[in-house]
Amino acid sequence: MTTPHLSLGPPLPAARATEIRTLVTRTTRWVSDRADVTGLLLVGSCARGDARPGSDVDLVLLTTEPEAYHGAPWARQLGLLVPVRSQPWGAVVEKRFATPSGLEVEFAVGAPSWAGTDPVDPGTRGVVNDGALVLHDPAGVLARLVEVCRGG
Repeated sequence: MTTPHLSLGPPLPAARATEIRTLVTRTTRWVSDRADVTGLLLVGSCARGDARPGSDVDLVLLTTEPEAYHGAPWARQLGLLVPVRSQPWGAVVEKRFATPSGLEVEFAVGAPSWAGTDPVDPGTRGVVNDGALVLHDPAGVLARLVEVCRGG
């Protein structure tokens, strides 16, 4: 398993860029050991390569067991010790955390159906077209979603 190279943009301080890369690598490795996780997608400014000092890290975590992510114990395994909020957003539930440095990390946790392509949900299409980098995709579902959203 290799994590794609993240081009985070020149306005980002080196320490913050390193923190983001470390978090993304650690999260990608962590999900690769979990049988319930069917996909991990980096979205938003970090995926587009134009993260700024105040940017957060946005991840979509697809799992066959979304209820296992209702609390925060799983996030502590990733070093995310400060829960900020949890709220539903359509087919996913936002789980937002902060690192000790203040970096905010948002997980949109949902079922694999979020990545459905027949047809693609308009909200899902918007998220993907705003910047998406596939990090973990054992069955190729996220790669297919990105391809469909980008007109392929």
